Amino acid sequence: MKIHSYHVLPDFPDKLAPLMELANNMWFSWNWEAVQLFIRIDAERWEKAYQNPVDMLTHLPKERVQEIAEDDSFLANLERVVGRFRDYMTRPTWFEKYLASAGKVQIAYFSCEFGLDEGLPIYSGGLGMLSGDHLKSASDLGIPLVGVGLLYRQGYFRQYLNPDGWQQERYPENDWYHMPVSQMRDENGQPVRITVDIMGSPVIAQVWRVNVGRVPLYLLDTNIQENSPEGRDITTQLYGGDRETRIRQEVLLGIGGTRALRALGITPTVYHLNEGHSAFLVVERMRMLMEEGLTFDEARQVVWASNVFTTHTPVPAGNERFEPQLVYKYLMPYLNRLGLRWEEFLALGRENPANNLEPFCMTVLALRLSAHCNGVSALHGSVSREMWKALWPDLPVAEAPIRHITNGCHTFSWLSHDMGELYITYLGPKYVERPWDFSIWERVDRIPDAELWRTHQRRRERLVFFARKRLKQQLGGRGAGSAEMRQAEGILDPHALTIVFARRFATYKRGTLLFADPERLYRIISDPTRPVQFIFAGKAHPQDNPGKEIIRTIVHFSRDERFRDNIVFLEDYDINVARYLLQGADVWLNTPRRPLEASGTSGMKAAFNGALNLSVLDGWWVEGYSPEVGWRIGNGEVYADPKEQDYVEGQALYHTLENEIVPMFYDRDQFNIPHEWVARMKASIRSLASRYNTHRMLTEYMVDFYVPASHACEVLAMNDFARARELAEWMRRIQSRWHEIRILDIEKKGGGADVTAGLLLPVRVRVRLGGLKLEDVSVEVIYGPLDTRGQLESYESIKAAVEEGPIDGVYTFKASIPCPDSGRFGFSARVLPKHRDLVHPYLPGLITWAE
Repeated sequence: MKIHSYHVLPDFPDKLAPLMELANNMWFSWNWEAVQLFIRIDAERWEKAYQNPVDMLTHLPKERVQEIAEDDSFLANLERVVGRFRDYMTRPTWFEKYLASAGKVQIAYFSCEFGLDEGLPIYSGGLGMLSGDHLKSASDLGIPLVGVGLLYRQGYFRQYLNPDGWQQERYPENDWYHMPVSQMRDENGQPVRITVDIMGSPVIAQVWRVNVGRVPLYLLDTNIQENSPEGRDITTQLYGGDRETRIRQEVLLGIGGTRALRALGITPTVYHLNEGHSAFLVVERMRMLMEEGLTFDEARQVVWASNVFTTHTPVPAGNERFEPQLVYKYLMPYLNRLGLRWEEFLALGRENPANNLEPFCMTVLALRLSAHCNGVSALHGSVSREMWKALWPDLPVAEAPIRHITNGCHTFSWLSHDMGELYITYLGPKYVERPWDFSIWERVDRIPDAELWRTHQRRRERLVFFARKRLKQQLGGRGAGSAEMRQAEGILDPHALTIVFARRFATYKRGTLLFADPERLYRIISDPTRPVQFIFAGKAHPQDNPGKEIIRTIVHFSRDERFRDNIVFLEDYDINVARYLLQGADVWLNTPRRPLEASGTSGMKAAFNGALNLSVLDGWWVEGYSPEVGWRIGNGEVYADPKEQDYVEGQALYHTLENEIVPMFYDRDQFNIPHEWVARMKASIRSLASRYNTHRMLTEYMVDFYVPASHACEVLAMNDFARARELAEWMRRIQSRWHEIRILDIEKKGGGADVTAGLLLPVRVRVRLGGLKLEDVSVEVIYGPLDTRGQLESYESIKAAVEEGPIDGVYTFKASIPCPDSGRFGFSARVLPKHRDLVHPYLPGLITWAE
């Protein structure tokens, strides 16, 4: 039976038309005044629509529409909010003020998930939260960026627990016609569609748009009638299906997403791959460039110079790998168009191209074809360089070209409106108007202790009431009796020290570390004068049974008579639940096994709201921690024996709770104010809120990556890609003759082996360049302290200048090593490639060291 579809639009009078304008821009999600406006229309329907204004408005009864259309007070409120929105969309931005002279910049940001708001469920966890916050801050700062992703018909799963506490999953359907997404149409009013080849068959994807303030997010959807059932299923679930489904999704995201941008008339100068899921975009980018007359090698230089890649995990399972035969099955048709041999492409996705048994890794593909690469914290940058050092075998690990930009979060999306109003009062309006001015946070000390504490108390009370309501819903869903339901009404204490553990349940996050010694834990929580309570929330991946077992263990503890009133597990952790937890927690607990937490951002969000962090020194907390802003578990050690690590850090956790956190929280003055605790809250807000936000993060991406990458793209494309062609030819020549380079000797000029501190040590390096030219290379002298084995512990480098030559094909270079300190030091030399258009010289196989 053929069914014809049609779309019924809501009928609003002209004076209410701006409501749909607000509802269809995610700006409302980080503006409390806009949220209040929607709540004012119908609070019950707002909650029923799960904070989705489009759904609420499209189901609003005509009688209520007529009422608000005749309510002068409401119309004035609407006019005020719309005025703020339109001012936001048109006022001068950070980018216009500071980077207007940067030339043409257009960033395309690819991610497989985006966490923007609970009413648009196309996210799973931390990666999606970061992606959503990235877009929001890009909007606030006026950065010319577009997002690219997939529109999942069922999104990520919704969690519920069976009576034994075992996680179950359900997948409700998303109705895009009642969500803040709109179908893109061309100038003829037809849907914008692109086609990708999936195993020799065309799969059509339609393009949808989500407005994120000033930033558009484009999402691909294959659930259309023209596609086969297999084609329609590609965009069914986030992280669902088998390996075939995953590679299809990643072909669609990378290749299809790039084609969608072209169909929309968008020409990025920078492509940002947020994790490796979109790495196949390099194939499509090179194909498009080869259509313009470039060879594969020439196109590769343009792609490499203008790609930014962010890796997010040091956990092997987080780095997508496919068996070679699966990649061949889906990618070979594209490679044939590039004239690229299968073995050549396979080598791009392997750490060791000679290993025929090694799977194809999307992270490796992205690293090899992106000049600008980063981890998401200082520690993660170091771990990533160690993890992927095989890609640069001749380069010291510390110099592997993977930098770090520490993650942040979008302040206004996660801050409670109570705390936000307090900040406006004491930090001033610039806190909202100039979110990039981080010095504003120094004013937090102006807030009276009593006001800050009472504001935080209100949020804790709201969290407790929310937890009770949520728990009753959970119990009702499992068919609990009336006695259990009544007990849920009194669970948790709105005045007790409240500690929250909320995150994805993977084994390395050690969700059960708190329960290592149940008797000791019971003594901590059961003191009637100093009660302590814990709230847990989080999901395990549907296929992660060990993670599910952790959840079940926690649920069983929460049902134990000793812990029933003080430990709660809240089901179906999402953005809505997260906001209540982040905004009401006193302490945010994090217990990963170092160094497996790349960054983490939930602790940052909690800190904005006045919570104090208690965490293992991993991820961002390595940088964020200081004694005055929170607590650490352990001293950053990495143990060979995981059981020993769990025991030691479990004991440290108990000790910190017993001797520091609980006593400080309950040390009150005559007005019940814990001044030492509040002082630590202020220190945490002042130190952490000013740095760990996505506004700071985006400015670093702009200055360190986006502007240089965009400039490189512009330069290489000039004069019909003349400089890209020149660079590719230079690279071909360099690679063919690099083996001829020899460092013949390196020596200290003058006599003796000693030098006086404060002087310069002159050195001379003799180099044979073979068939290469002087301008092709850079000769560097490296120097630093020696360890007990006579090896450099760390080093710095200085460029050596030509002293004479060539004499019989040999050049002599000179340099002067500064010697500010006394001790035992060493030096050596190396030769690196040099070209005006080379983003950096650290290229595999192109480095020669003194032997």
